[in-house]
Amino acid sequence: MAFRILTFNQISPRGLARFPADRYEVGADIAEPDAILVRSAELTGTPIAAAVRAIGRAGVGVNNIPVAEMSRRGVPVFNTPGANANAVKELVLAGLLLAARNIGAAWLFARSLNGDDAAIEEAVEAGKRRFVGFELPGRTLGVVGLGAVGVEVANSALALGMKVLGYDPQLTVQRAWQLSSSAEQALSLDDLFARSDVITVHVPLNEATRALVNAARLELMRPGGTILNFARSAIVDQAAVLAALDAGRLHAYVCDFPRRSLRDHPRVIALPHLGASTGEAEENCAIMVVDQVRAYLEHGDIANAVNFPSVEMARESAFRVAIANANVPNMLGQISTTMAQAGLNIHNMVNKSRGEMAYTLVDVDSTVEQKVIEEIAAIQGVLSVRSIPAES
Repeated sequence: MAFRILTFNQISPRGLARFPADRYEVGADIAEPDAILVRSAELTGTPIAAAVRAIGRAGVGVNNIPVAEMSRRGVPVFNTPGANANAVKELVLAGLLLAARNIGAAWLFARSLNGDDAAIEEAVEAGKRRFVGFELPGRTLGVVGLGAVGVEVANSALALGMKVLGYDPQLTVQRAWQLSSSAEQALSLDDLFARSDVITVHVPLNEATRALVNAARLELMRPGGTILNFARSAIVDQAAVLAALDAGRLHAYVCDFPRRSLRDHPRVIALPHLGASTGEAEENCAIMVVDQVRAYLEHGDIANAVNFPSVEMARESAFRVAIANANVPNMLGQISTTMAQAGLNIHNMVNKSRGEMAYTLVDVDSTVEQKVIEEIAAIQGVLSVRSIPAES
């Protein structure tokens, strides 16, 4: 069985090399692809071929992918949580230090100096008081969102001598195990803002997180606070931050999202979306997403899909069926009955749900004819169905 993979953006060659050349055709001009791989290219509003069975995002955020539409079509959207966590963590720490020591403004000052060395030295001694900063030990970092990046940032800040408050009502068991026991839990977002000297946000952009950092919460912060935003631009109300900076309530705003309103403010450092821009992160994301897409196309297994439950089932036969359907009663009964009527014996079955979506893998004892696939697809609530024969 051969698969066709359409790529948007430049995907790391080390990742693409994990597609076996004898079974995969990969490129930027593939027609009727089985799957799409993308980084930051905007797919919303772009026609997505009916043949597409999966979309893989070599990164974490999926705001550039029409996830709701893909869910209606029974198409999983994969991302790569944790693959670029170290790269983002390092940039967040760099941003923290840039703000603490006023390095951006100090660098611009030093670059503006003219004259011989004696004149420059005199100007340095006269001007350096303008850039007095603060040290990190003993100060409190508030971390909003304790996923892969947030946990790494929290642990690193503790190692630098900071106190850490964390807030994440959806903290997973896996991340809780990774988080240092020295981190303290904030009771609410307002509690976190009121007790933090520096706040860093690591949450996806959605209606609940849009303008999470706003005027009301900035008023709760200790005087001279700093905001770090390496997640998504709209999580922070920029007008509110600029007003707080101008009023002297905030010390600095460091972000990864340049905007015209931020460009000339002396207490803003805006970087050109560098969070995951390391060779290592690009390779890690590409390798992870390729492996996930392969597992889905070849076996129906799902890991790290933002719109599907995680499902993995060891093969018990050469004949497998994968079914995505609305999470409604009696779906398994209808699917099983259809297979039984076709004379198919079920060896193993796994069914899991996530919200309104359910996903089922079924191993059967013989070839699943196209007629049976069509009968299952005709069941009300079935979104997609495909036969996945084992590689011969």
